[in-house]
Amino acid sequence: MLRILSNATGNVFQKQLTVSGNHPLLVNFFTYLLLSIVCFPVAISINWRALPDSFWYYSVLGGLIGALGNGFLVKALQKGDLSVLAPINSYKSVVSIIIGVFLLGEIPNGWGVLGIVLIIYGSYFVLDTTEERFSWTLLKKPEIRFRLWAMVLTAVEAVFVKKVVLASSTTIAFVSWCLFGAVFSGLLLFVYRLDIKSELSKISQTNRTQYAFLVACVGTMQFTTNYVFDHMPVGYALSLFQLSAIVSVFFGHRLFNEQAIRQKLIGSAIMITGSIVIILLKDY
Repeated sequence: MLRILSNATGNVFQKQLTVSGNHPLLVNFFTYLLLSIVCFPVAISINWRALPDSFWYYSVLGGLIGALGNGFLVKALQKGDLSVLAPINSYKSVVSIIIGVFLLGEIPNGWGVLGIVLIIYGSYFVLDTTEERFSWTLLKKPEIRFRLWAMVLTAVEAVFVKKVVLASSTTIAFVSWCLFGAVFSGLLLFVYRLDIKSELSKISQTNRTQYAFLVACVGTMQFTTNYVFDHMPVGYALSLFQLSAIVSVFFGHRLFNEQAIRQKLIGSAIMITGSIVIILLKDY
């Protein structure tokens, strides 16, 4: 529950920061950087040399993929409705389960497949509230494309994160996620030649407070994610996390005056049913 609430709340702060003029790539970088500073005392106490090669391999891959995925996510939130973009994330469980079959040997049972179908069916109701409705035309919208890229990349990242957790521990995996994320999201600033000095001048006092809350939310979200990954298959865990969709729909309506709340809630409820089927019946 803590992971679900922190994720949805973090999306709110990401959207508020970008809507107020903060560049999505800078928001992405500062999130990782500030988290790295917070966990630095823990980082220096870790015996990094004792960690296996697989830890470093998957940490680098996870850091790169995660920085890209979160960058796309923040960019999508800048342009699109929170109550529409959040349910698209339901497809992440499908991607992660497929990848998990090959990299982790985690095979879903019949109930798992049924749950995934319900999650996807529920997303139909949410996406059908857009002007383009539930159609291929949706892919022409930049925010939808950004969100789909974010979904695919973070689904792949989730598998890598679990590999890191298995090769180390929940805490070490969290620290490495922050550090490598800061490195690769920082590189993105130079790749896109962002005028950092100009962008920093746009940060207001209100933005500083929003950044503090965002860091708290993302830190809580990722640490609890690692803990869940350590105790259950990635695909099932990501299905459980889709419960945050209904929270995001509510936030989108209350904080950003987004419309068609009833239909979006119905779709989210169907998705939640799919998540419950996956979690409660995963051993049957």
